[in-house]
Amino acid sequence: MTFKTYLVEDNPVIRENLVGFLEEIVDATVVAHASGEDEAVAWLRQHGESWDVAIVDLFLDQGNGLGVVDACRQRAAHQKVLVVSNYATPDVRARSKALGADAFFDKSGEIDLLLDYCERLSRQND
Repeated sequence: MTFKTYLVEDNPVIRENLVGFLEEIVDATVVAHASGEDEAVAWLRQHGESWDVAIVDLFLDQGNGLGVVDACRQRAAHQKVLVVSNYATPDVRARSKALGADAFFDKSGEIDLLLDYCERLSRQND
């Protein structure tokens, strides 16, 4: 079963690569994307049930991903928030989890793990 993904990433090249990986490898549909915190939070508030997985970068054109993760606290039990960042220190990982992230992936070396995680979610929804 295809699951709906919301992508918060300001780098167009990385965003397009993630869209391609998610749609081809994981059978996900990217329903929308944002490049800044305010845009992402507004979309999430307007489309509460329109997504299954939100993939959020920490460094954005405007604001940051931690604000987006925090805005997802009141989500449905099946909705997952995944953080991706090149700044994958233990403190940043812990802060993301404390704000409600379900998982954290280092962009520079854990994209395969992100895709594996999404693939497992996809299989659970079958």
